[in-house]
Amino acid sequence: MLSPVRLVSEAAELAARRHNGMARKGRGKEPYINHLAEVANLLATATDGADAELVAAGWLHDSVEDTDTEPEELAQKFSERVAALVLECTDDMGLSKAERRSRQVVDAPNKSAGAKLIKIADKVSNIGARIHPDPTTEERDDLLDYVDWAEQVVAGCRGGNQWLDTAFDDMVLRARTSL
Repeated sequence: MLSPVRLVSEAAELAARRHNGMARKGRGKEPYINHLAEVANLLATATDGADAELVAAGWLHDSVEDTDTEPEELAQKFSERVAALVLECTDDMGLSKAERRSRQVVDAPNKSAGAKLIKIADKVSNIGARIHPDPTTEERDDLLDYVDWAEQVVAGCRGGNQWLDTAFDDMVLRARTSL
């Protein structure tokens, strides 16, 4: 088993390699790794650094969904728990966007405590990326749509970490007042 620092460091390195060249929606098409770093940092802050596997899973939460990474690879390189958390946060990309969104809302209350925290951190990061100083009509509509849906998902994830719940609420307030 890797030490906690190595676990997080190697997860960050793998995430950076696997997501190399990918751009994020919002925030001027910044490198996708910025999103993964933000999610991992939110999780590290929420847990005061006490859960390296959770932080590692935060770095890797989109790796199975968006790259050729296999769950078995994550289990072997990191741990069974890291792989399980990533799988819990992985959407079935064979479904339509509407169906994926609907499943996230329905499945949220049944996720593990760690997966719920990753989902909240992911939504905080994604809302923040959609806030623009002078949004176009399309950007406003996208932000409102995303916030409305994210609130439904997070409603099923709350209660595991007060700091992260508050971070989500603060981001939603920031988004709604930016319009």
